[in-house]
Amino acid sequence: MSDFQASSTVQPLERLNRVIASHIADGLIPGAAMLIARRGQIVHQQALGRQTPDDAAPMRLDSIFRIYSMTKPIVSVAVMMLVEEGRLLLSHPVSRYLPELANLQVGLTLSGLEDQPALGLAPAQREMTVQDLLRHTAGLTYGIFGTSLVKSSYTEAGVGGPDTSNDSLITKLATLPLAYQPGTTWEYSRATDVLGALLERLCGKPLDAVLEERIFRPLGMHDTGFWVPIAQQHRLAEGYAIDPVTQQAVHLLNVRERPRFLSGGGGLVSTPLDYWRFADMLLRGGELDGVRILSRKLVALMTSDHLASLPQAKSGASYLPGPGYGFGLGVAVRTAAGESAIPGSVGDYHWSGLAGTYFWNDPQEQLTAIWMVQAQEQREYYRQLFRNLVYASLID
Repeated sequence: MSDFQASSTVQPLERLNRVIASHIADGLIPGAAMLIARRGQIVHQQALGRQTPDDAAPMRLDSIFRIYSMTKPIVSVAVMMLVEEGRLLLSHPVSRYLPELANLQVGLTLSGLEDQPALGLAPAQREMTVQDLLRHTAGLTYGIFGTSLVKSSYTEAGVGGPDTSNDSLITKLATLPLAYQPGTTWEYSRATDVLGALLERLCGKPLDAVLEERIFRPLGMHDTGFWVPIAQQHRLAEGYAIDPVTQQAVHLLNVRERPRFLSGGGGLVSTPLDYWRFADMLLRGGELDGVRILSRKLVALMTSDHLASLPQAKSGASYLPGPGYGFGLGVAVRTAAGESAIPGSVGDYHWSGLAGTYFWNDPQEQLTAIWMVQAQEQREYYRQLFRNLVYASLID
């Protein structure tokens, strides 16, 4: 029997398991956990391989993963809750709530001595707004994902280092130039970290307390937070120290103690089931098990494309959502049936994490899929592979 004939007799969800298991057997990842739900019910959940490379303990359905930027949709929801309560407006300048960020300037590349590039400054044409932070058009950047003089200034200033606090982050950003004029360019950035600082300022509490009170406890997300308590650290998933494909060293967040920097853009840990509860709440229009987190119309606003009138905003090579996707308030949103290299539906929305985790909701299919792995160097490959295999399982 040919390989094609053999594979054609395998049920699609079993094929998904077999493909991932084969990658684990080949030493590409230590293990992975996944969850697929349709119409509000889990239809497939599976833990495969080992929880850590150096231990025979199996991966578990309740293993805990660093989810990095999958923190961003959660923090964005918390901000939208304050919008719903009348405590801030999306159109307001950020400086209304964080006055340190008033009167920022924009970095320019000039010709310096001996024709070496030099950092110049120009006034911002308008202030960044709360909406800009949520959709990554605030003009901020990261010190990574490409090079520029502004990015270098972030690195030199130690923006986002382990000794940072949300207050000191704002103090540092206030001294640095923006990478772009606000409202002109989508740039993956410290914007959601700024939203975390904004939540702390408006709520008068540390960010972990804000999220616990407003989202984690109401939704029953008992294993989601900024660190893993000692009693649960036996459930913490780890990746290879050296990636087997790229041979690059991998450095993951230390989440074994409470960090000083509660990063709204990338600090959380979670489990597949916890994150499903959050994603399912969004898919149900802001409510889960009788608990309403956000109104239906605010969820609709979040999951609509906020770049439609700014086509130039997503023209750069660093536009991570890619072809066929716009960006909403905290999530990438599909705007075209084609263009993208991955299957999906117009209106599906997603985001992912640096260490390899990934989720998406497809309202047309009433589908949620969650992929949990700690494989930083291979994150793009496994997101696409998992998505292809999940959509291949849809037969109704």
